[in-house]
Amino acid sequence: MNKIRDLGRPAIFTLKPYVPGKPIEEVEREFGITGVIKLASNENPLGPSPAVTEALRAAIPHVFNYPDSNCFYLKKELASLHNLSEDQFIIGNGTDEILKMIGEAFLNPEDEVIHAWPSFSEYIFVSKLMGAKPIAVPLDRDFKHDLEKIAQNIKKNTKIIFLCNPNNPTGTILTKEEVRKFLEIIPPEILVVVDEAYYEYVNDPSYTSGVELINNKRVIVLRTFSKIYGLAGLRIGYGIANREIISMLNRVREPFNVNLLSQEAAVAALRDEAHLRQSKEIILEGKAYLYQAFERLNLEYIPSEANFIFVDLKMDSKVVFKALLREGVIVRTGDIFDHPTYIRVTIGTPDQNKRFITSLEKILRELAS
Repeated sequence: MNKIRDLGRPAIFTLKPYVPGKPIEEVEREFGITGVIKLASNENPLGPSPAVTEALRAAIPHVFNYPDSNCFYLKKELASLHNLSEDQFIIGNGTDEILKMIGEAFLNPEDEVIHAWPSFSEYIFVSKLMGAKPIAVPLDRDFKHDLEKIAQNIKKNTKIIFLCNPNNPTGTILTKEEVRKFLEIIPPEILVVVDEAYYEYVNDPSYTSGVELINNKRVIVLRTFSKIYGLAGLRIGYGIANREIISMLNRVREPFNVNLLSQEAAVAALRDEAHLRQSKEIILEGKAYLYQAFERLNLEYIPSEANFIFVDLKMDSKVVFKALLREGVIVRTGDIFDHPTYIRVTIGTPDQNKRFITSLEKILRELAS
């Protein structure tokens, strides 16, 4: 008799399950403490807009109904925001689901997929899930996408190129001119997925969204409500592309894939521009504070256009990570990105940032003594 393992597709045994940042509740249970702060998953420290809370309250009595499978009102809101038509959007249970749709719609076992490294690990997951081969191209010495080397790795089987812009975990960006030149030199049949999860945080004027490219290029742009909009717990994101690409993605989309509450919350979030501005301002202020603190502590960091900073501690980040947990502070270790001396810290509220720096300074002093 065959083993149960023999029933599985060979591709699934190449996968490594995603390991999320530690939940606050788990750390509080483990160490018997309260008041833990989480600066590990790039969430909005202000939480969602008050308008979202009101929209959720109003929607709760209707949860016995199936949600609108087409997300009509959310697509209408997005179309107005981006000056596009509703049929150029696909909504997902987080952009993770849309990444999986892209794999299901376009990847075959003989295909190759190119991505930068370190970057978002789900690009590797999606590729391997479909039996395709992920090709990792190291970031350049400035921790940016090396577009020249990415282009050099293109082969006849290359199907998709993932560009995370701003990049996670480094916060570095590709400029408008860099993206434009890159798309001009690569074969037109390659699908380029531009992941803009942190788009709203960018302050560099040389940056621009890939949205302006979707009507004449094979480009899919991904956006999320998990970051600046503060809806990570509701799992909702969207993709933007030309109508033909969206139509193909809809062929693999599950019906009712986005729940009713998420749709209502997303519409309300998009309409509260004041909360969006406030959410960006607190990150810019926190970033300036943390930069100064890192410089005072003689720690090298990568200037970031996102809501997190990649910092080199010059020592095993897992040791510092565990010590920070005992102080009630959760960050992300860099070993998962093959940078074991780095941590990625999400920018929080002023109080959270100060608590993090106070704890970090204490730990580094103790480790040095």
